[in-house]
Parts: sequence; structure tokens; C-alpha cells
Amino acid sequence: MTRADGSCSSGAAPCPVTRADGAARLAAGRPGAAALPGAALPRALQPGACSGVAGRWRGGRGGSGLTVPSARLAPLPAARRAFQRLADGDGRLRVPVVFLTNAGNCLPSAKARELSQALELQVSPEQVILSHSPLQLFSQFHQRCMLVDGQGPVEENARNLGFKHVVTIEALRKAYPLLDMVDLSRRPKELPPPATGFPTIEGVILFGEPVRWETSLQLITDVLLSNGNPGEELQDVPYPHLPILACNMDLLWMAEAKMPRLGHGTFLLCLESIYKKVTGRELKYEALIGKPSPVTYRYAQYLIQQQAEKQGWKAPIRHLYAVGDNPMSDIYGANLYNNYLKAAQQNQVQAGLKRSPQAASPQAESILVCTGVYRHNSDVPKKTAQTVFHGHRDFCFDPSLVEASYVVQDVDHAVQLAFKKENWS
Repeated sequence: MTRADGSCSSGAAPCPVTRADGAARLAAGRPGAAALPGAALPRALQPGACSGVAGRWRGGRGGSGLTVPSARLAPLPAARRAFQRLADGDGRLRVPVVFLTNAGNCLPSAKARELSQALELQVSPEQVILSHSPLQLFSQFHQRCMLVDGQGPVEENARNLGFKHVVTIEALRKAYPLLDMVDLSRRPKELPPPATGFPTIEGVILFGEPVRWETSLQLITDVLLSNGNPGEELQDVPYPHLPILACNMDLLWMAEAKMPRLGHGTFLLCLESIYKKVTGRELKYEALIGKPSPVTYRYAQYLIQQQAEKQGWKAPIRHLYAVGDNPMSDIYGANLYNNYLKAAQQNQVQAGLKRSPQAASPQAESILVCTGVYRHNSDVPKKTAQTVFHGHRDFCFDPSLVEASYVVQDVDHAVQLAFKKENWS
């Protein structure tokens, strides 16, 4: 279980959210404590520096921001109606909005174009947060030689995020063809010469589930067990192992099939199980980002703040509305981040810090829509908590965190709810 501040109760260890600086956690063992990887984040994202500013819109009480899922905006008619309410006559959003997706197999510009066409409005790449977007803040790894795994333009994405030295799984497989032995058709017919000049790998970035799981699982395990030199055999297994940055923890995701599909969280579960079985030790992450990580939601708040400033809003942001269709990523993440905001505010009070109303922390409210992983067949239920925990191993389970503040039919109804609460017209 977790306390309101996000830390584990019943004497359990604190819930690790990210280890970007080797020790950063949410609620790291102290009552009311709240921590994010401050060493890895710019000043605007460090605790207490990202309250945001916004303004009244047609008589509203105060500013608000909206985060919505971009991967599954079906049914599109409801999504279009929702954003018509938020856009001006030129198709520009007049309320700070960011689109969060745990997808990472495309470029932000491509996702922005896709959203613009689907919703018939102007969405900029700066309004799109892919699962890996916050990695640009982890500059301590940008100069290292990183092995990248996933689908789509993973190498280009890594370089756009600031990583200077990138090696793909395919490049590693070609350099060491004897490592990939599951597919008989890809086994070398003759013994290849030893690889020369291949760089030592210094870390691993997991962007998303790969196409060939068996290849990625084998080669990533080889890299970890060899300390970045898979052509060599070490006498002892190195531990701690090389740093791992993982994006997107979704165990399941909803596609066109009637039942949810296995996601990157399932791949991570496989990798963790293999490493534990082989070494007897736990696989550790330097960072776990994407929904439901508070790092991702803090990054979303940072972008909403930037939008509000560009639009000239003056009043402080009072509410962040997080709309999603997956209780275990969208709703859990929004509620966990709301706990973080409360804990940060409690810290300031306990420390005797006086802050202006403009610097007060906003409230994150979660809105669950019934057009994706979560469905209902009759009336909207009051309780949405899952009895089976589908979250990542490193996040403690509290049933209250998967209970949405509100449950509505679709994105249009979610925006109408925000309008009603903010007295917008």
C-alpha cells in the first residue's frame, strides 16, 4: 500500500519512481517528503519551481490545464467535438493542453501532424509528450554510448533527445552474430571473425516493445552480464549493472482487437524475470518514465506552464485535468502526481516557507473515459479500482490510486465536465 505522500506503508520500503540520480524517489522515506530527480531536471522542473501561471478564460475562477491521451482518441467524433470547444475560430487551442502518450515509435512532429489531421485543429510538437520525451532532461547520460531498443526511428529519437553515441540492437547483432541464436534462419553458416572496434556500451534505453522480443531479451541480457562488452566473458557478474532508462510501463494497451494487447510493461517484466533468474539479483532502473511516472506528469505541467505564459495568462493554475482511458497508467499517474503536489506543499508549510498565491501548487484531477482499456456495459460505476495490479514492479499498489476523480463516457464529456467546474462557456 502507499500513504498519501506516495511512500509505502506497513514498514515496506519507499516506492521507487525513478533513480535518475542514483537515489531520487517519490516520498523517499520521510513523512510528507517528495523528491524528483532534481540533478537531472532543469530548474523549472525542480520541486517548488513549476507551479505555472495561467489566466481566466471567459469568467473562469482561475487557470487550468488539460492533459489528454493521444494514442486512442476514438471515437473521433467525440474527440473532435471536445477540442472544438477548446479551440478558437482559427483552430488554435486557447487553453493550455498537452497530449500524453506512452507510444514512442514515432517522432513528436509526426504525432502532432496525426493529431492535427484527426482533430482538425493545430497541434504543435511542443504539445506532444511521447513516453521518452522527458529523457532530454537526463543530460548525465547524453555523452555515454547507449544501446537503444524499440520500434520506429529509435536512433533518430535518441539523437533528438540529446544522446550523442547510439547503438541499435540490429547494429549489435551484426557485430556479434553469434549472440542471436533463437531464429535458426538467422544463425551464421560460418564462424564469423571477432568484432573489432565496436564501442563499449555504457547504458541501455528501452523505448518500447521490440518486434523480435527474443533477440532483444538475449542481447540486452548479454550487455548487462558483460558490462557492455558482449564479445567478452567475465568471471563475475557485474553489479550494479549498467544504467537502464525505460520508457512506457504499460502492461496492456487497447488496439482494434476486442481484448487488450501486451505492451512494453510486459517486455520489461520478461527482462526483469530473466535477469533475476540468471543472476539472483534484481534488475534496477535509473529511470522509469512515461505514464504513470510523476516525472512525466511534472514535465507535462512544465509544458502547460510554458503555453500559459505564451498565451498571456496571469492567474495561477488551480487545476490540472488529466483525461485518460487506462486506470493503471492515466488515472494512477494523475493521482500519484496529485499526491506528489500535496506532499510538496506540505513540505513547504513544514519548512515555514511563505509563498504567494501565484506560486501555490495546483490540484491534479483524474477523469476516466470509457473508450479504451476501461469499459462499462451499464451505468457508470462509482468505483473503478482494479483488484489485479497491472502496474510496474517498482510502483506500490494502492487501490485508491486507480479510482478516478470522475468517470465519463468519452473525451467530449470530460471537456464538458472541465467547462462546468471552471465556469467556462
